[in-house]
Amino acid sequence: MNSNTRVSGITEMTSEVAPKSPERSMDQVYEELNGKRILRRFDSLDLESSTIPGRHGHASKAAGLSVILHLAFQSIGIVYGDIGTSPLYVYASTFTNGIKHNDDILGVLSLIFYTLTLIPLVKYVFIVLKATDNGEGGTFALYSLICRYAKVGLIPNQQAEDREVSNFQLELPSSSQRIASMVKAKLEKSHFAKFFLLFATMLGTSMVIGDGVLTPCISVLSAVGGIREATSSITEDMIVWISVAILIFLFMVQRFGTDKVGYSFAPIICVWFAFNGGIGLFNFIKFDPTVIKALNPQYIVQYFQRNKKEAWVSLGGIVLAITGTEALFADVGHFAVKSIQLSMCCVTYPALILAYTGQAAFLRKHNDLVKQTFFKSIPDPMYWPMFVVAILSSIVASQAMISGTFSIVQQSLSLGCFPRVKIVHTSAKYAGQVYIPEVNYLLMLACVAVTLAFRSTEKIGHAYGIAVVFVMTLTSAFLVLIMIMIWKTHILLVISYVLVIGSVELLYLSSVFYKFDQGGYLPLAFAAVLMSVMYIWNDVHRRKYFYELDHKVSLGRLKEIAADTNLCRMPGLAMFYSELVQGIPPIFKHYVENVPALHSVLVFVTIKSLPISKVPVEERFLFRRVEPKDQNVFRCVMRYGYTDTRSEHESFEKMLVERLKEFIINDFWFSQSKLSNGENDGELDVEFVNGEDENKDVNHVDEEKLQEELEREIEALDQASRAGIVHLIGENEVVAGKGAGIAKRFLINYAFNFLKKNLRQTENVFEIPHKRMLKVGMTYEL
Repeated sequence: MNSNTRVSGITEMTSEVAPKSPERSMDQVYEELNGKRILRRFDSLDLESSTIPGRHGHASKAAGLSVILHLAFQSIGIVYGDIGTSPLYVYASTFTNGIKHNDDILGVLSLIFYTLTLIPLVKYVFIVLKATDNGEGGTFALYSLICRYAKVGLIPNQQAEDREVSNFQLELPSSSQRIASMVKAKLEKSHFAKFFLLFATMLGTSMVIGDGVLTPCISVLSAVGGIREATSSITEDMIVWISVAILIFLFMVQRFGTDKVGYSFAPIICVWFAFNGGIGLFNFIKFDPTVIKALNPQYIVQYFQRNKKEAWVSLGGIVLAITGTEALFADVGHFAVKSIQLSMCCVTYPALILAYTGQAAFLRKHNDLVKQTFFKSIPDPMYWPMFVVAILSSIVASQAMISGTFSIVQQSLSLGCFPRVKIVHTSAKYAGQVYIPEVNYLLMLACVAVTLAFRSTEKIGHAYGIAVVFVMTLTSAFLVLIMIMIWKTHILLVISYVLVIGSVELLYLSSVFYKFDQGGYLPLAFAAVLMSVMYIWNDVHRRKYFYELDHKVSLGRLKEIAADTNLCRMPGLAMFYSELVQGIPPIFKHYVENVPALHSVLVFVTIKSLPISKVPVEERFLFRRVEPKDQNVFRCVMRYGYTDTRSEHESFEKMLVERLKEFIINDFWFSQSKLSNGENDGELDVEFVNGEDENKDVNHVDEEKLQEELEREIEALDQASRAGIVHLIGENEVVAGKGAGIAKRFLINYAFNFLKKNLRQTENVFEIPHKRMLKVGMTYEL
């Protein structure tokens, strides 16, 4: 054991400190605790916030070469479906009015080459992937990093013990790092900055979900459209309806899960990249090897000089070459950073460059075929194999974005930014693979509607670009904050990043917004609807939390309730659910006033999300005994990361009771060691240091009586759990307070309550048995 180990009295103490069973001898406890000093403990369940430093550990993901190669192969199937299918429609979306000058092809190829190099390769593979949150990526990962570093969360539920979680480690700035400290201080002091960060996170999330709607539409429609090259009897209507049928089938099979998705899809995408790279190389050699000149960025300048405004507008088509790049970052949690870097550098990037170069060489000799560039450039013997692989690849691309949408909704839900929906875990092996029925059917309806309404990849492409570039720009904004505050990057490097990559993304963003009226409004409309839902839910969620905080039951009032002789105690264990981390929720007082009876053991359970990806199971529970001791009242905080799954298969009740027993045993022996050291204030923390034998009094304690006392307490808990466990859930009705304005009344009385009535309740989300559930109604005037 380390010479300096902090053990918080509120947590389950480690096995080195206290016995795991009542039979443990006090002599053994004495020997372990002998010569160790006891210091005052800070108890976060009584504090509203805390700045107490804690011990940090860090879980690193080290993997061998064979594992990296294995994950790299799997990642090809999941991560690159979207960006890999872009060659289907990029040139057609760029040259919407045809090719006016043969060198325009070189200018566009040069733009594609440098865009692919700068954004997916340099920005994402070598910079953004370093900003993972314990291996997890995406907008929420960036937001959670910033939340851990600076207190920018809008709900004051931080606890000192949160920093004890092994995944929580984050280097804090020293006074010498003035810029990082200054930015951190400004963020923490500004309520607007805190709100804006959350708003930006929700907006980025909404855009990614919008991307999840558009990807299946454009990918499937582009691939199915290739059948026209084989037969002229196929009409546009037939292509649209075949696409709709494939989309419906794709969403219908989601319920079966994606357990083997990596192995199933990786070979398809590998074949797709091999075909694209091979055909690209063939076309490059056959038609025009001189397109290699496009490496010279001078052709970009000439392209803009010749076409001026039209060249700027065409950037909206070129940006489709990097659609799906955000998946590199969002899906990194399923793999490892090195595996993503390896698969991108060795497979995806070379194959895409060859594909676009080959298509450019073909177009130099066939300017008039730009609308069907992809399928026209395929050699005749390869047409049908390529068509089949294109259909399969478009389905893979769609699957990746749909799965990503489910994961994003799960993360939003855990941070209180999305209404409660049922999350089905489709894999016992892969925790991150989830299926959300409500979201699945809404996505399906949206995809079918978009396909029927737009009918062509060109129109959908206008809409697609805005979602893609907006999320990339948002990622850059978060990344700049992380560079300054967390990485402490030199300011000149930060400025260079903004000037080079930031300016490129803003240029693309300005171009895609130009096509707002041609379909660009679609992702913004999706985002607006999702943002409204997320904002309404999150805003009322915060208002409810502050209401409970303002009306919580004081310790003095709790002692009065416990001492009330009119209160009947009956056998059993009752769990009161609340979102309040500090104190006893007002629903308890309301319950006691109306039902003057309590179970023999009470546990106030709070399910709390931490701004980290995962919380180890052994660090999930925080317990504290609520005085007076003989009343058997406990507080329990269950901590989850935003990617943790609450499996309906695990016995939540059994786990909580077992952990509570451990806490009682540890707390009992610990309190005896404190008494033997002359401490009796009951608010202690322990720090173990090397020392001489100072306390011999433990040997004189009546061990048998202590043993009996502990066994009685454990037996009382066992009897209570055998008598029956009851789950008491607050069925809170929220209404706007008297004197509230029209906007507030609409937000709470109508919008929030509409969402609440039409979505799942707490017991459905946490799989609480209906036979042992009791709802306690109470009205909150917010």
